[in-house]
Amino acid sequence: MLIGEGFAGDAPNGAHVNLMLGTKNGPMGTAYAVAAASPAPGHVPFQVVLKLGVPVEPATLFIAKATLRNPTHEKMTWGPAQMGVAAGITTALLDGALPAEARHDWVAIACVWVHWDANDADAVFASNRDAALAAARGAMRHDRITLEELRLALETQGNAFYTPRR
Repeated sequence: MLIGEGFAGDAPNGAHVNLMLGTKNGPMGTAYAVAAASPAPGHVPFQVVLKLGVPVEPATLFIAKATLRNPTHEKMTWGPAQMGVAAGITTALLDGALPAEARHDWVAIACVWVHWDANDADAVFASNRDAALAAARGAMRHDRITLEELRLALETQGNAFYTPRR
């Protein structure tokens, strides 16, 4: 299994995507099927598509990390966030960030955060496109983060939602 993470944009229209990729015939195929068949209240996994009848390749399952709260949040999740993930994964395949065999032999699960107050569909789309592409590229990095990079990150730890006091 390959794992990548991407963050793009600013709240409330920013995106955070955790992406898992792997072969259909391995544990990722099983995880994909189980996740697709296991909806929970406010978290309905669904197939990512570029448009009706055109699923993303590799087959990608979208799972919302934020509980769907209201019609606007649902629309932002199922519309521009999903379309952004579709664009990011497809771009990763077309630009060679994902290997050619990923197209038919792999599956992906995208766990996606859409802020409850998201209000700009175009910004949500762009943020999710950029975050999904960054996550795919990160998953494929062969030169993973060094221990020194981990030490530096620990010393400067923080994100858009919280930065610890030092």
